[in-house]
Amino acid sequence: METLQVPRIAVSGKEMPEELNRRLDALPAYRIDTVNWKGYPYSPSANFSIAHDEDCLYLRYRVQEECTMARVMEDNGAVWTDSCVEFFISFDDTGYYNFEFNCIGTALLAFRKEKPLAEHAGPTVLKTILRYPSLPRISFEEEKSSDKNSWALTIIIPRTVFFKHRFASLNGVEARANFYKCGDALSIPHFLSKYPIATAEPNFHVPEYFGKIKFE
Repeated sequence: METLQVPRIAVSGKEMPEELNRRLDALPAYRIDTVNWKGYPYSPSANFSIAHDEDCLYLRYRVQEECTMARVMEDNGAVWTDSCVEFFISFDDTGYYNFEFNCIGTALLAFRKEKPLAEHAGPTVLKTILRYPSLPRISFEEEKSSDKNSWALTIIIPRTVFFKHRFASLNGVEARANFYKCGDALSIPHFLSKYPIATAEPNFHVPEYFGKIKFE
């Protein structure tokens, strides 16, 4: 399995989200299309681009799906039940961070040694994660055949968000990660990953199946 290279880009502090989106759209797009569990064959179109600038990690997800929902408005709520994209990363054997976002930018962040043992980020940390959804930040019930079924989300994650680690810079950092698209409570539930997962039932909290990534 090849190492995913996270390119370094120069970002101005005054850069507007539209310009950042254009720059991320020009980078390689990685598909999230691995169907790991036969009971959940639906595979919406989902991909992401990733970059960093030493101090922040930049992610841009793009999704096209048959049904979309955003009920959860409060951070650290059950965002995985909505139309959701996720990013899990481990820097060492102490544990991993799971970042989860619904389609309107509501976030969940925790550090875990394993799934049941979670230390959730507090409001001070969560508010530093900038989120720029293409959809309005308004909750809505599931919609089909709607313009909401095509959406994007840009995320800016400062290095200080990794609250169990201290990084002076992201330059040269090596890690393991996986990227996901899910929607547990949608009428067509699905559980997609970038890197394959060999568990009997849907479970993203399996760092042994993370792939290698390196920050340039």
